[in-house]
Amino acid sequence: MVTTILARYFAGRFVIASIMTFAAIFVLIITVDYIELMRRAGGLAHVSGLFVAQTAFFRVPLSLEKLMPFCILIGAMVSFLALSRRLELVVARASGISAWQFTTPALLSALILGMLATVVYNPLSAEMLERAKGMERKIFTDGAPTVQDGAGFWLNQSTSEGQSVINAARSQGQGAVLTGISVFRYDTSGIFRERLEAQEAVLEPGRWVFKQVRRYTLDNPVIEQDTFSIATTLTLAQVRNSFSTPETVSFWQLPDYIKSSENSGQATAGYRLQYHKLIARPFLLAAMVMLAAAVSLRFFRFGGVQKMVLSGVAAGFLLYVLSKVTEDLSKAELMHPLAAAWLPVCVGGLSGFLALLYQEDG
Repeated sequence: MVTTILARYFAGRFVIASIMTFAAIFVLIITVDYIELMRRAGGLAHVSGLFVAQTAFFRVPLSLEKLMPFCILIGAMVSFLALSRRLELVVARASGISAWQFTTPALLSALILGMLATVVYNPLSAEMLERAKGMERKIFTDGAPTVQDGAGFWLNQSTSEGQSVINAARSQGQGAVLTGISVFRYDTSGIFRERLEAQEAVLEPGRWVFKQVRRYTLDNPVIEQDTFSIATTLTLAQVRNSFSTPETVSFWQLPDYIKSSENSGQATAGYRLQYHKLIARPFLLAAMVMLAAAVSLRFFRFGGVQKMVLSGVAAGFLLYVLSKVTEDLSKAELMHPLAAAWLPVCVGGLSGFLALLYQEDG
């Protein structure tokens, strides 16, 4: 019974510290993002500060999701160091409880948090990002059509009318709605026909519908139209694979994206990597707890705590670098997505386990 109460106590301290770290980073990111959006929208009279704050709020969760392992690492280090500083770990050891026993509740809590992050938080952050894109469209595309400078998303299509190259500044609905459009149209023989500038484009069955259009040709003056449409053979599944990034796709939608990409002959490495990373996330968070335990369970009276904390932060940074390297190798199809997703988990978990094993039982 004492062990159960202590386990709940240690787990609660870890969860509270992790949530507080998560909340602190959330406030920091949303503040920076809000300031940046206000700077960009400062000259727009139709935009209110509250609307910009809501947009920043919906943009933050996806960015914060990438920092979740560091939130767990810092939260675990804070909770373990607080327990050690208040001599609670000394009392636990004196009562016959080993370091493995008071580390286990944090590991189990990290696994549960990781599963919730994968099946609940990830779909929620993807949905909030889509809403943020719609709000950004209202902020920055109100008024005249946007002239493109070559940046953004690119899409190429060929029909019986010829070839069309579409450039969009932003996408919403994973490619179903595009804003800031430039279209370069060629006839069947490859000769340039016209260029379109539009404020918005909506994908409908068998056609693209453009709104607030300007048509530029070589021999005629500019033609302005409220709406204009061109034929297309592209489906929503094909378009969303071009305009959506793996990080913005919900965990529950990734299998369908992988299947549709395979059927259309497009690369699936990015989607497969993201799918395996989300599956491995609970174990990555547990590996972060193991690293934190390896550098945070030292008694304060022994000294050297600052060096141990810095080494833990450095280990987390190196693990992040390793994950980015494996991610790039996987997207370049030089490493299998399964290996790229699980290698940082194995390296981080085994490093923390061996370090803790050496300290406690070595």
